[in-house]
Amino acid sequence: MDRIPATRLSRLLTGWAADGPGALPRLLADALRELAERGDVAPGTALPSQRALASALGVSRSTVTSAYGLLEAEGRLESRHGSGSRLRASGAVGEPVGEGRLASFGTRDGVVDLSSGALEGLPAVADALDSLSGRDLAAALAGDGYLPYGLPRLRELLAEQYRAAGLPTSPDQILVTAGSQQALWLITQGLVEPGDTVVVEDPTYRGALEALRARGARLVPLPAYGSRSGAARATDAHDDGPAALARLTGRIRPRLVYLQPAVHNPTGRAMTGPTRRAWAAVLAERGLYTVEDNAYAELSLSEDGAPPPLAAQLPDGTTATIGTLSKLYWGGLRLGWIRASRPVIHRLAELRKSVDLSCPVVEQLLAVRLLQGLPEARARRRAQLRERLATAERLLTAQAPHWRWERPAGGSALWVELPGTDAEATAQLARRAGVLVVPGPAFSAVDGFRSRLRLPFAARQDQRDPHDQYDQYDRLAAALPVLLHSADRAGPVR
Repeated sequence: MDRIPATRLSRLLTGWAADGPGALPRLLADALRELAERGDVAPGTALPSQRALASALGVSRSTVTSAYGLLEAEGRLESRHGSGSRLRASGAVGEPVGEGRLASFGTRDGVVDLSSGALEGLPAVADALDSLSGRDLAAALAGDGYLPYGLPRLRELLAEQYRAAGLPTSPDQILVTAGSQQALWLITQGLVEPGDTVVVEDPTYRGALEALRARGARLVPLPAYGSRSGAARATDAHDDGPAALARLTGRIRPRLVYLQPAVHNPTGRAMTGPTRRAWAAVLAERGLYTVEDNAYAELSLSEDGAPPPLAAQLPDGTTATIGTLSKLYWGGLRLGWIRASRPVIHRLAELRKSVDLSCPVVEQLLAVRLLQGLPEARARRRAQLRERLATAERLLTAQAPHWRWERPAGGSALWVELPGTDAEATAQLARRAGVLVVPGPAFSAVDGFRSRLRLPFAARQDQRDPHDQYDQYDRLAAALPVLLHSADRAGPVR
């Protein structure tokens, strides 16, 4: 019988204490019942112990005990000595709940939202749109507009980008997608079978974890570059990942390895040259298929920008590389791509046809213009991120001097350590006080990093939302007192 960890169940219970008036035990019982009825928790799944769930939710043990008792009285919970408690489903159908990442893009009125690090759009998007004319559309209008592989001119420009970075690429090795998340979904569906072993970094991008779990993959975590804390933090001379992968592949054969070498989400770190070479050596020697997710590469804080793709150091045909314009330019521009071998591109394009015949052609024409202005866009975004990072660090240093973080190499968030404090409970308590933030276990295949929060420092709104009382940096400033108070109440990691 499977048991759902308390940390994962707490994330499925998003907003349970704010759903309406009433005592906390009743609200919790109602939320657990709804999870079972929707199928978000499979019938027969063992629930966490009362103590563990109470710790993760930041409530008293008596609250969980009472909630379990209410469900047992209704016949919705079955308790057996020695095997714990398990939910029963009634067969009702409802809207499914996202565990973490997708829930960040739901209703956010009346809250201080730090659950997403998405940035506002660059003016270059509007400028490029203004520059499009009927002549730009003329050639496209001569066809039917269904381009499952992508606009030929865009595929050529993307191939040129890879060739300039030292990775020989032809246009037929490019598949244009509706953002990097669709790219990741296609790879997961097309290259992974249920039960396949997939190696991931720990921590890693939570969208990847959700996609792989939904596919039924068996996730095996390895330490991400620099994921250790304190004196044991990884350096060029001490990075456990490649060595751990070599040991692992002596026992099992993973279907693929998922990495973020350029700018890592959530840590913001970037692999150095020696570390990249160490990973490449093990991957090549063991002949492992590698998915290189460079979605955040364009948010590098370095003047030199992101390094060349790791795929340039690996044998041809053993990698799929993910890229996007959405992170750099604007999330509303749903434009990403996959660079892989021709057979893999063909397989993924055929799969894509079952759900999406083509990305919007106008967006692809817009992307052609935007690619021509990459240096200017990178410089502008880099200046924004540096300025906002400096402001956020001053704020945290002044108000939360006991919290710890490293200055990131890129991205739009800080990977903050709350020494000894339960970040999962902190996030739950903060949510009930109107602040949304994502705790470390959401980024871990094994629900680790219980004392970590991902804290976006760069998200802002240039135009004020009439329903949002916080603007620009006031968003972080307004959230911080709530987070500090919630951390004080959350107690230690157990």
